[in-house]
Amino acid sequence: MSALQAVYLQDGALEAGCDEAGRGCLAGPVFAAAVILPPGFHHPLLNDSKQLTQKQRETLRRVIEQEAQAWAVAQVSPQEIDQINILNASLLAMHRAIDQLWLLPQRLLIDGNRFVPYQDIPHYCIVKGDTRFASIAAASILAKTHRDACMDALAAQHPGYGWSENKGYPTTQHRLAIARLGVTPHHRRSFRLLR
Repeated sequence: MSALQAVYLQDGALEAGCDEAGRGCLAGPVFAAAVILPPGFHHPLLNDSKQLTQKQRETLRRVIEQEAQAWAVAQVSPQEIDQINILNASLLAMHRAIDQLWLLPQRLLIDGNRFVPYQDIPHYCIVKGDTRFASIAAASILAKTHRDACMDALAAQHPGYGWSENKGYPTTQHRLAIARLGVTPHHRRSFRLLR
């Protein structure tokens, strides 16, 4: 864990870290995770999911799911994204993840600068929070690995778009496939799919 990371914002309270994955994609759901880590949790690899290899993320996913006091992952579909926009969909995915926690957190640590209050639980928006707090880093890893698994499954149903590699992000390969094959039910039609 980097020197910048702490397990808790304040000791003595159940804190859930929250983060999302897939906000900038052209296809697939947006995912979010909420994680409550135990006091004193430490893992030398733990960091923002974007700083890790796929193998490191998968290793950490197993550790987090086994050792967290509570964790949950949720998603918002492309159709919902098109209806409410990607920012609102990302926040909704976080709410859905918190809904599923089997422990009610006393404080929420949110990666980024925007959040819609959840019930009456105090929340703190922390820019680059996934590099500063272990619980947010853990949430970023769960959101990313669960979303990647989803996109791998969708890739098998819709070959040709390269989703196993690009995970739905706007790569040249993905845009060329959309031009050639058209859109699928998993594409976000409110996004600019072609240049």
